[in-house]
Amino acid sequence: MRTARYWSTRTARLMIGVPDYETYVAHRRATHPDQPILTYVEFFRERQQARYAVGKGRFRGCC
Repeated sequence: MRTARYWSTRTARLMIGVPDYETYVAHRRATHPDQPILTYVEFFRERQQARYAVGKGRFRGCC
């Protein structure tokens, strides 16, 4: 039951565009141990900016 809940939650988050922080942390620890790991809030903001290209002028929202 716990495994099914984990995968259901992970799948739902990926479907709506919420990145997987645990996967990011595991990757950073394994591949880049000398570099700092972003907090969840920093990670989420960075992923949202990258996804919607807010800083590049391609996404302006509703206004």
